[in-house]
Amino acid sequence: MKTLLLHIRILATLVLRETRASFGTSSVGYLWAIVTPAMSVGLLVFIFSLVDRQPPFGTSLAVFFATGILTIEFFNKLSNTLLTSFSANRALLNYPLIKEADTLYARTLLISATYVMIMLIFFGSLFFADAGVMPQNPHMVFQAFAATMLLGFAIGTLNAVIASLWHSWPQIEKVLTRPLIFVSGVFYLPSRLPTEAQNVLYWNPVLHCVEWFREGFYGNYNSAIFDPYYPIAVSLGILLFGLAGERFTRKSRSMA
Repeated sequence: MKTLLLHIRILATLVLRETRASFGTSSVGYLWAIVTPAMSVGLLVFIFSLVDRQPPFGTSLAVFFATGILTIEFFNKLSNTLLTSFSANRALLNYPLIKEADTLYARTLLISATYVMIMLIFFGSLFFADAGVMPQNPHMVFQAFAATMLLGFAIGTLNAVIASLWHSWPQIEKVLTRPLIFVSGVFYLPSRLPTEAQNVLYWNPVLHCVEWFREGFYGNYNSAIFDPYYPIAVSLGILLFGLAGERFTRKSRSMA
């Protein structure tokens, strides 16, 4: 029990440190982190409204785009931020009580809490402005969020291990993830694509998280491509590989 409480205190301290490092000591930095994703959705809605674009599903462009964009941004933020966990916290790792995995957990908790706030504020504002609806299946929205968190944590952990061994990996990773917004169903309904295209997109686990979120948000959204077990299986496989890699390469990083 004492060990568990000690570990919780360590994580709480690391989360506080990450909060100050990421957002500064004032509330403005954290507020800006919450506002920025909402501005991205708002800009897209404005652009598509100019060309009289109708939402591919539902009655609100803002809701449809947000269910895709916020899910992808949450995943990207996790996987990209965890990538630098080991290098950014190298000085802290000299303390015997702090392990490299703790830095991963702390960043995951902070980013997840931030995106909970972002989604609550954004979708809540749309609802009260009569520009959106509340989730029809809140439990599915929670499941989709948790699945996205698990996927981001898994890939972020693997990214951190690779980046500690291969210093060019951050630049390569940015190039590899750039097309995600186009292949994850943000601007279209994957179920309306030809079967051949659906078969290709099926291999993208982020797409399943987006579809999961939409099935939870809309009461009558039935995705032909969504498989809840696929992103979880991919996440667990990558996480196992990443944590094993962290363990086996720990000595080489300590000597660097």
